[in-house]
Amino acid sequence: MYKTGEEFLNKLYSEMHQEYIVDHKASKSDTPEEKIKKYLDRLEMVHDKTKNNPHRLEQLLQLYYDKYVIKELSESYIKLQKKIYKETGYGNIEITDPMKEEMLQVIQKDQKESLKEWITYLTSDDAMYPMWFKHYVFRGMIKLGKLDKEKMKFTKRTSETVEKYLELNREILAQIYDVLKSEIGENEISPEQEEVLNGGESFQKLYLYFLTKQNYRGEDKETDGIWIKYEQGSDSTKLCDSLQGKNTGWCTAGYETAKKQLDAGDFYVYYTKDEEGKYTNPRIAIRMNGKEEIGEVRGVSKNQNLEGSMLAIAEEKLNEFPDKEKYKKKVEDMKKLTAIEHKVMDNQELTPEELRFLYEIESKISGFGYEKDPRIEEIKSKRDAKEDFSMIFGCRKDQVGTKIEDFDTNDIVVFISDLFYNGETVPEKFRHLKAIIGEANFKFLEDAKGLEHLEYIEGWTNFPSLRTAESLNNLKHIGRTANFYSLKNAKGLINLKHIGSDAWFHCLEDAEGLDNLEYIGTDAWFGFLKDAKGLNHLEHIGRAANFDSLRDAKGLNSLKHIGGDAWFDLLKDARGLNNLKHIGGTAYFDSLEDAEPLKNCNKYEDIKKKVEERLSSRKGK
Repeated sequence: MYKTGEEFLNKLYSEMHQEYIVDHKASKSDTPEEKIKKYLDRLEMVHDKTKNNPHRLEQLLQLYYDKYVIKELSESYIKLQKKIYKETGYGNIEITDPMKEEMLQVIQKDQKESLKEWITYLTSDDAMYPMWFKHYVFRGMIKLGKLDKEKMKFTKRTSETVEKYLELNREILAQIYDVLKSEIGENEISPEQEEVLNGGESFQKLYLYFLTKQNYRGEDKETDGIWIKYEQGSDSTKLCDSLQGKNTGWCTAGYETAKKQLDAGDFYVYYTKDEEGKYTNPRIAIRMNGKEEIGEVRGVSKNQNLEGSMLAIAEEKLNEFPDKEKYKKKVEDMKKLTAIEHKVMDNQELTPEELRFLYEIESKISGFGYEKDPRIEEIKSKRDAKEDFSMIFGCRKDQVGTKIEDFDTNDIVVFISDLFYNGETVPEKFRHLKAIIGEANFKFLEDAKGLEHLEYIEGWTNFPSLRTAESLNNLKHIGRTANFYSLKNAKGLINLKHIGSDAWFHCLEDAEGLDNLEYIGTDAWFGFLKDAKGLNHLEHIGRAANFDSLRDAKGLNSLKHIGGDAWFDLLKDARGLNNLKHIGGTAYFDSLEDAEPLKNCNKYEDIKKKVEERLSSRKGK
């Protein structure tokens, strides 16, 4: 038995307190457990900074990639590949450096994707575990190679291991936590838990134990079922027991997690019939925040997405809740994806509109799982991307390029790769471009003349030196961050509707020209903007809204949602923000004289109180 999680870690990893990353900021007088606690506190601060911040999460992921993703292929692996080629009838093939590089890139991509799944989950609010347990999980997971099914043992991972990282199973993590939480004295250890711990406390042993206890979940065509509601605050044992051994992948299969989730709100599960005709197979979960707000919807398909056969059932249930509208797009997108999947299975041609949806040209496909619905990549992997993009953007197949040299031989309309260009003017060979399916980096470009046909940029878009955007009048969609740092007026961006991540308009003095902008995915930076004329269609800012210098909000009449902090420091009159309903962070209205126009906003009472206090203080003086 242990008193704390830190004591548990110190016993399991006896030299952990001496590791540089743990010890270098500790005091000499600190005990090993105190050193570990200080390290975990720092780690938790890092995790908190990544939540709802895609940019910082990407930075964190890159640090882990640099440390844990394979750097080069071993000679033994190369020899094995040569042997495989020979034994499959290709003869004695010499594996060249370009072939090695291609092999390495494929392996690195798989390792990054599997590593990302763990890090994204462990840094999210969905992982309702203390930091000592998260560290234990990650530290154990990165040591595991592939599972030897004959010996039922994981191989040891080294710097030469080519396999991707262990598949994340949230249900098993919840079960491990239940056992370890009991061992550190917070619960009474049951005989079953004692039996589990007799095999050892290492992550490998516990993960393997629960993995062997899970039943394989094959395709289940049964749809007849019933909904069962578990009331907020009720005993979580019944809910948890109903999920045990069902291999749903839901963390709710752990008793402690189930308790936390039921303490926070109601929980609905849809059960279909088992082989005996009893309703015991969980297929859909709806976790609530309280009684009326939907927290999440999960299925039992890969990455906890809903099965296609469960979609209509989930949709009917979601219609009972007040906030059903926020799930409407998810339902519609899953319907469209299922229809496309069936057409592909029947060898039917997809229309340009269906292809635009599949390749997420207008907007991202929303699903119910932690990660994208796997069917998207499965369908795309079997298709000819050049052929598809030629249909989407109405050009010939030979006008779709994948490398920079293609611009020298063809009039490239669609470029499927990152486009980095360091020139100060647009070269003639780019003048036919309609779409960049990747990042667009024009670091030194001051005038966009020559990009008049550009409509779509899938990734990060960097125009930090641009002084005039008048030649970007056809640009409609930017999939990630849009950097227009030096732009002082937006004339020319008249058709821009969507920015998927940050919108950097730090020097913009006049928003006229952004008349059709509707969506900004994360932070909106308009620090020099004095009036909002020109932003009259902007509805959504996913995170922080920075309008530090704004003095007139009348152009923001369509704005409904700000997901993070709202900075309106100099705004005295809030007319124009009448439709703003939600501010997710702190509302900074330090000069506001009347909060009434914000009466529809969730922060209205807080804002009103601060306004009254400030006005009262001013009168007192």
